[in-house]
Amino acid sequence: MINKSKVLVMMLWIMGFSVFGQTKVYVPASSTQPSKYQLEQIKRQYGMFVHFGINTFHNEEWTDGSKPASSYNPTAIDAKQWVATAKNSGMKYIILVAKHHDGFCLWDSKYTEYDVANSGNKTNVVEEVAKECEKQGIRLGLYYSLWDRKENGDVKDVKADFAYNKYMLNQINELLNLAQKHTKVVELWLDGGWEKENYRWPVQQIYSNVKERAPQCQVGVNWTVGSPQNVDQHPILPDDQQEYFPIRYFPSDFRLGDPYLPKNPDPKLFVNQGQVYYMPFETTVVLGKRWFYHTDDNKPRPVTELADLYHKATAQHNILILNVGPNRAGRIKDSDVAVLQQLKVNLGI
Repeated sequence: MINKSKVLVMMLWIMGFSVFGQTKVYVPASSTQPSKYQLEQIKRQYGMFVHFGINTFHNEEWTDGSKPASSYNPTAIDAKQWVATAKNSGMKYIILVAKHHDGFCLWDSKYTEYDVANSGNKTNVVEEVAKECEKQGIRLGLYYSLWDRKENGDVKDVKADFAYNKYMLNQINELLNLAQKHTKVVELWLDGGWEKENYRWPVQQIYSNVKERAPQCQVGVNWTVGSPQNVDQHPILPDDQQEYFPIRYFPSDFRLGDPYLPKNPDPKLFVNQGQVYYMPFETTVVLGKRWFYHTDDNKPRPVTELADLYHKATAQHNILILNVGPNRAGRIKDSDVAVLQQLKVNLGI
Protein backbone atom coordinates (compact mmCIF):
# COMPACT_ATOMS: atom_id res chain seq x y z
CA MET A 1 0.00 0.00 0.00
CA ILE A 2 1.32 3.46 -0.94
CA ASN A 3 2.03 5.76 1.98
CA LYS A 4 0.41 8.96 0.71
CA SER A 5 1.99 11.09 3.42
CA LYS A 6 5.44 9.81 2.49
CA VAL A 7 4.84 10.47 -1.20
CA LEU A 8 3.68 14.02 -0.42
CA VAL A 9 6.73 14.71 1.72
CA MET A 10 9.11 13.32 -0.91
CA MET A 11 7.50 15.53 -3.59
CA LEU A 12 7.89 18.56 -1.35
CA TRP A 13 11.50 17.55 -0.63
CA ILE A 14 12.32 17.41 -4.36
CA MET A 15 10.63 20.76 -4.99
CA GLY A 16 12.24 22.22 -1.90
CA PHE A 17 15.82 21.59 -2.97
CA SER A 18 15.52 24.39 -5.51
CA VAL A 19 13.17 26.56 -3.46
CA PHE A 20 15.58 26.50 -0.52
CA GLY A 21 18.47 27.56 -2.70
CA GLN A 22 20.53 24.36 -2.51
CA THR A 23 21.97 23.08 -5.78
CA LYS A 24 24.83 20.76 -4.79
CA VAL A 25 24.24 17.59 -2.81
CA TYR A 26 26.91 16.69 -0.22
CA VAL A 27 27.29 13.26 1.35
CA PRO A 28 30.14 11.77 3.37
CA ALA A 29 32.50 9.40 1.60
CA SER A 30 31.87 5.73 2.28
CA SER A 31 34.74 4.50 4.44
CA THR A 32 35.69 2.09 7.21
CA GLN A 33 38.11 4.67 8.64
CA PRO A 34 37.53 8.16 10.08
CA SER A 35 37.73 11.11 7.70
CA LYS A 36 39.98 14.14 8.23
CA TYR A 37 37.27 16.08 10.07
CA GLN A 38 36.14 13.07 12.06
CA LEU A 39 39.73 12.67 13.27
CA GLU A 40 39.72 16.32 14.35
CA GLN A 41 36.46 15.74 16.24
CA ILE A 42 37.86 12.63 17.94
CA LYS A 43 41.01 14.55 18.87
CA ARG A 44 38.93 17.30 20.53
CA GLN A 45 37.62 14.51 22.77
CA TYR A 46 36.14 16.66 25.57
CA GLY A 47 33.85 19.65 25.43
CA MET A 48 31.22 21.64 27.29
CA PHE A 49 27.51 21.62 26.50
CA VAL A 50 25.86 24.93 27.47
CA HIS A 51 22.09 24.81 28.05
CA PHE A 52 20.80 28.34 28.52
CA GLY A 53 17.59 29.93 27.32
CA ILE A 54 14.01 30.70 28.21
CA ASN A 55 13.78 27.48 30.25
CA THR A 56 16.43 28.89 32.59
CA PHE A 57 13.82 31.34 33.92
CA HIS A 58 11.00 28.86 34.49
CA ASN A 59 12.61 25.92 36.34
CA GLU A 60 11.63 23.67 33.42
CA GLU A 61 13.58 21.48 31.03
CA TRP A 62 11.11 21.61 28.12
CA THR A 63 8.78 24.58 27.79
CA ASP A 64 6.26 24.60 24.95
CA GLY A 65 6.80 27.94 23.20
CA SER A 66 4.05 29.74 25.12
CA LYS A 67 6.32 31.51 27.62
CA PRO A 68 6.65 35.19 26.65
CA ALA A 69 10.00 36.23 25.20
CA SER A 70 10.15 38.95 27.86
CA SER A 71 10.44 36.25 30.56
CA TYR A 72 13.95 35.53 29.32
CA ASN A 73 15.75 38.21 31.33
CA PRO A 74 19.31 37.45 32.45
CA THR A 75 20.96 40.25 34.39
CA ALA A 76 24.08 39.71 32.24
CA ILE A 77 25.63 37.35 29.69
CA ASP A 78 29.14 36.48 30.79
CA ALA A 79 30.25 34.64 27.65
CA LYS A 80 33.85 35.29 28.61
CA GLN A 81 33.38 33.30 31.81
CA TRP A 82 31.63 30.42 29.99
CA VAL A 83 34.45 30.01 27.50
CA ALA A 84 37.19 30.51 30.09
CA THR A 85 35.58 27.86 32.30
CA ALA A 86 35.60 25.36 29.44
CA LYS A 87 39.19 26.15 28.47
CA ASN A 88 40.50 26.11 32.03
CA SER A 89 38.78 22.75 32.59
CA GLY A 90 40.76 21.11 29.78
CA MET A 91 37.90 21.19 27.28
CA LYS A 92 38.58 21.82 23.60
CA TYR A 93 35.20 23.17 22.49
CA ILE A 94 31.76 24.41 23.48
CA ILE A 95 28.38 23.39 22.11
CA LEU A 96 25.89 26.19 22.72
CA VAL A 97 22.15 25.48 22.71
CA ALA A 98 21.07 28.11 20.19
CA LYS A 99 17.43 26.96 20.01
CA HIS A 100 15.77 24.31 22.16
CA HIS A 101 12.41 22.57 21.65
CA ASP A 102 10.53 25.71 22.77
CA GLY A 103 11.75 27.60 19.67
CA PHE A 104 13.31 30.53 21.54
CA CYS A 105 16.46 31.71 19.74
CA LEU A 106 19.64 32.97 21.42
CA TRP A 107 20.36 35.19 18.41
CA ASP A 108 18.42 37.93 16.62
CA SER A 109 16.66 35.91 13.92
CA LYS A 110 14.86 37.70 11.12
CA TYR A 111 12.51 34.72 10.80
CA THR A 112 10.88 34.96 14.23
CA GLU A 113 10.15 37.40 17.03
CA TYR A 114 10.65 34.65 19.59
CA ASP A 115 14.26 35.54 20.23
CA VAL A 116 16.64 37.58 22.34
CA ALA A 117 15.91 40.76 20.34
CA ASN A 118 12.41 40.79 21.86
CA SER A 119 13.40 39.71 25.36
CA GLY A 120 14.46 41.24 28.65
CA ASN A 121 18.13 41.05 27.59
CA LYS A 122 18.87 41.66 23.91
CA THR A 123 22.45 40.38 23.94
CA ASN A 124 23.11 38.19 20.91
CA VAL A 125 24.38 35.18 22.84
CA VAL A 126 25.48 33.18 19.80
CA GLU A 127 27.59 36.07 18.58
CA GLU A 128 29.16 36.75 21.97
CA VAL A 129 30.09 33.11 22.52
CA ALA A 130 31.48 32.84 18.98
CA LYS A 131 33.67 35.90 19.56
CA GLU A 132 34.96 34.53 22.87
CA CYS A 133 35.71 31.09 21.40
CA GLU A 134 37.86 32.72 18.74
CA LYS A 135 39.53 35.06 21.23
CA GLN A 136 40.30 32.32 23.76
CA GLY A 137 41.29 29.70 21.22
CA ILE A 138 38.70 26.96 21.59
CA ARG A 139 36.18 25.66 19.06
CA LEU A 140 32.45 26.29 18.76
CA GLY A 141 29.59 23.89 18.10
CA LEU A 142 25.89 24.74 17.92
CA TYR A 143 22.81 22.83 19.06
CA TYR A 144 19.58 23.39 17.14
CA SER A 145 16.32 21.58 17.86
CA LEU A 146 14.53 20.30 14.76
CA TRP A 147 11.38 19.99 16.85
CA ASP A 148 9.97 23.48 17.46
CA ARG A 149 6.91 23.56 19.70
CA LYS A 150 6.14 27.17 18.85
CA GLU A 151 6.50 27.20 15.07
CA ASN A 152 5.47 23.61 14.37
CA GLY A 153 3.53 22.44 17.39
CA ASP A 154 1.19 20.16 15.42
CA VAL A 155 3.73 17.60 14.25
CA LYS A 156 0.98 15.37 12.82
CA ASP A 157 0.18 17.93 10.14
CA VAL A 158 2.27 16.68 7.20
CA LYS A 159 1.08 19.54 4.98
CA ALA A 160 2.76 22.00 7.35
CA ASP A 161 6.17 20.40 6.79
CA PHE A 162 7.12 22.39 3.69
CA ALA A 163 6.64 25.79 5.33
CA TYR A 164 8.29 24.73 8.57
CA ASN A 165 11.23 23.05 6.82
CA LYS A 166 11.82 26.25 4.86
CA TYR A 167 11.78 28.20 8.14
CA MET A 168 14.19 25.75 9.73
CA LEU A 169 16.65 25.70 6.82
CA ASN A 170 16.63 29.49 6.68
CA GLN A 171 17.38 29.68 10.40
CA ILE A 172 20.21 27.14 10.29
CA ASN A 173 21.80 29.04 7.39
CA GLU A 174 21.38 32.31 9.28
CA LEU A 175 22.85 30.79 12.46
CA LEU A 176 25.90 29.39 10.69
CA ASN A 177 26.52 32.58 8.75
CA LEU A 178 26.35 34.61 11.96
CA ALA A 179 28.69 32.38 13.97
CA GLN A 180 31.19 31.94 11.15
CA LYS A 181 31.73 35.68 10.90
CA HIS A 182 33.65 35.27 14.16
CA THR A 183 34.95 31.69 14.34
CA LYS A 184 34.80 28.28 12.67
CA VAL A 185 31.82 26.16 13.65
CA VAL A 186 32.98 22.57 14.09
CA GLU A 187 29.72 20.85 15.04
CA LEU A 188 25.96 21.06 14.48
CA TRP A 189 24.04 19.03 17.06
CA LEU A 190 20.44 18.40 15.92
CA ASP A 191 17.74 17.21 18.30
CA GLY A 192 14.06 16.26 18.50
CA GLY A 193 13.82 14.26 15.29
CA TRP A 194 11.87 11.48 17.01
CA GLU A 195 8.72 13.66 16.96
CA LYS A 196 8.20 12.94 13.23
CA GLU A 197 9.01 10.13 10.82
CA ASN A 198 12.63 10.45 9.72
CA TYR A 199 11.76 11.07 6.05
CA ARG A 200 9.83 14.23 7.00
CA TRP A 201 12.99 16.03 8.10
CA PRO A 202 15.13 17.67 5.37
CA VAL A 203 18.32 16.09 6.70
CA GLN A 204 19.98 15.96 3.28
CA GLN A 205 19.29 19.65 2.66
CA ILE A 206 20.54 20.62 6.12
CA TYR A 207 23.71 18.57 5.61
CA SER A 208 24.38 20.06 2.17
CA ASN A 209 23.74 23.61 3.36
CA VAL A 210 26.12 23.12 6.28
CA LYS A 211 28.91 21.59 4.23
CA GLU A 212 28.65 24.34 1.64
CA ARG A 213 29.21 26.97 4.34
CA ALA A 214 31.40 25.06 6.79
CA PRO A 215 32.99 21.88 5.40
CA GLN A 216 34.71 21.25 8.74
CA CYS A 217 31.38 21.22 10.62
CA GLN A 218 30.40 17.73 11.77
CA VAL A 219 26.65 17.11 11.64
CA GLY A 220 24.87 14.77 14.04
CA VAL A 221 21.20 14.01 14.73
CA ASN A 222 20.18 12.64 18.12
CA TRP A 223 19.23 8.94 17.99
CA THR A 224 21.20 8.51 14.80
CA VAL A 225 20.87 4.75 14.37
CA GLY A 226 17.84 2.62 13.47
CA SER A 227 17.31 -1.14 13.43
CA PRO A 228 17.62 -3.56 10.48
CA GLN A 229 13.88 -4.24 10.81
CA ASN A 230 12.91 -0.54 10.89
CA VAL A 231 15.33 2.27 10.07
CA ASP A 232 13.11 4.69 12.03
CA GLN A 233 12.73 2.57 15.17
CA HIS A 234 13.05 4.65 18.34
CA PRO A 235 15.10 4.39 20.40
CA ILE A 236 17.95 2.04 19.52
CA LEU A 237 20.08 2.35 22.65
CA PRO A 238 23.87 2.31 22.27
CA ASP A 239 24.00 -1.07 24.06
CA ASP A 240 21.76 -2.51 21.34
CA GLN A 241 23.63 -1.06 18.35
CA GLN A 242 25.65 -3.37 16.15
CA GLU A 243 27.89 -2.84 13.16
CA TYR A 244 26.07 -2.40 9.87
CA PHE A 245 22.85 -1.22 11.50
CA PRO A 246 21.16 1.41 9.29
CA ILE A 247 21.71 5.15 9.69
CA ARG A 248 18.35 6.60 10.69
CA TYR A 249 19.20 10.19 9.71
CA PHE A 250 21.39 10.19 6.63
CA PRO A 251 23.70 11.93 6.02
CA SER A 252 25.26 12.26 9.47
CA ASP A 253 28.91 12.37 10.54
CA PHE A 254 28.67 10.98 14.07
CA ARG A 255 26.26 9.21 16.41
CA LEU A 256 24.25 10.61 19.30
CA GLY A 257 21.92 9.07 21.85
CA ASP A 258 21.83 11.16 24.99
CA PRO A 259 22.48 10.70 27.86
CA TYR A 260 23.80 7.19 27.25
CA LEU A 261 27.38 5.94 27.11
CA PRO A 262 28.72 3.85 24.22
CA LYS A 263 29.00 0.14 24.78
CA ASN A 264 32.31 -1.71 24.86
CA PRO A 265 33.25 -2.73 22.22
CA ASP A 266 31.62 0.16 20.41
CA PRO A 267 30.59 -0.43 16.79
CA LYS A 268 31.77 2.19 14.32
CA LEU A 269 30.47 1.03 10.92
CA PHE A 270 26.90 1.76 9.83
CA VAL A 271 25.10 1.61 6.50
CA ASN A 272 22.91 3.56 4.15
CA GLN A 273 21.72 2.13 0.85
CA GLY A 274 24.41 -0.53 0.87
CA GLN A 275 27.28 1.88 1.60
CA VAL A 276 29.35 1.68 4.80
CA TYR A 277 30.16 4.76 6.90
CA TYR A 278 32.45 5.21 9.90
CA MET A 279 30.70 7.05 12.75
CA PRO A 280 32.16 7.84 16.20
CA PHE A 281 29.86 8.33 19.21
CA GLU A 282 29.52 11.56 21.19
CA THR A 283 28.24 11.14 24.75
CA THR A 284 26.32 14.01 26.34
CA VAL A 285 25.78 13.97 30.11
CA VAL A 286 24.87 16.52 32.76
CA LEU A 287 27.21 17.87 35.41
CA GLY A 288 24.39 17.77 37.97
CA LYS A 289 20.81 16.54 37.47
CA ARG A 290 19.27 19.03 35.05
CA TRP A 291 20.22 20.33 31.62
CA PHE A 292 19.02 23.88 32.28
CA TYR A 293 19.61 25.82 35.50
CA HIS A 294 17.00 25.16 38.20
CA THR A 295 16.88 26.99 41.50
CA ASP A 296 16.82 23.66 43.36
CA ASP A 297 19.61 21.92 41.39
CA ASN A 298 22.75 22.90 43.26
CA LYS A 299 24.64 19.64 43.63
CA PRO A 300 27.01 18.46 40.88
CA ARG A 301 27.92 14.79 40.57
CA PRO A 302 30.92 13.61 42.62
CA VAL A 303 34.26 14.06 40.86
CA THR A 304 34.94 10.31 40.99
CA GLU A 305 31.68 9.63 39.13
CA LEU A 306 32.45 12.30 36.54
CA ALA A 307 35.94 10.88 36.02
CA ASP A 308 34.48 7.42 35.43
CA LEU A 309 32.07 8.89 32.87
CA TYR A 310 34.94 10.67 31.15
CA HIS A 311 37.04 7.53 30.80
CA LYS A 312 34.15 5.44 29.46
CA ALA A 313 32.94 8.16 27.08
CA THR A 314 36.31 9.10 25.59
CA ALA A 315 37.67 5.59 25.13
CA GLN A 316 37.43 3.83 21.76
CA HIS A 317 37.92 7.04 19.74
CA ASN A 318 34.74 8.61 21.13
CA ILE A 319 33.88 12.00 22.61
CA LEU A 320 32.30 13.51 25.75
CA ILE A 321 30.48 16.80 26.14
CA LEU A 322 29.64 17.62 29.74
CA ASN A 323 26.69 19.94 30.27
CA VAL A 324 26.47 23.00 32.49
CA GLY A 325 23.50 25.36 32.83
CA PRO A 326 24.44 29.00 33.45
CA ASN A 327 22.22 30.70 36.02
CA ARG A 328 19.86 33.68 35.72
CA ALA A 329 22.77 36.06 36.16
CA GLY A 330 24.26 34.62 32.97
CA ARG A 331 27.15 32.92 34.75
CA ILE A 332 28.22 29.36 35.44
CA LYS A 333 27.90 28.81 39.18
CA ASP A 334 31.08 28.96 41.23
CA SER A 335 30.34 25.47 42.60
CA ASP A 336 30.18 24.07 39.05
CA VAL A 337 33.42 25.80 38.10
CA ALA A 338 35.13 24.33 41.17
CA VAL A 339 34.00 20.78 40.35
CA LEU A 340 35.19 21.10 36.75
CA GLN A 341 38.59 22.24 38.01
CA GLN A 342 38.78 19.31 40.43
CA LEU A 343 37.84 16.97 37.61
CA LYS A 344 40.64 18.35 35.44
CA VAL A 345 43.16 17.64 38.20
CA ASN A 346 41.75 14.15 38.72
CA LEU A 347 42.03 13.41 34.98
CA GLY A 348 45.46 14.97 34.60
CA ILE A 349 44.50 16.83 31.43
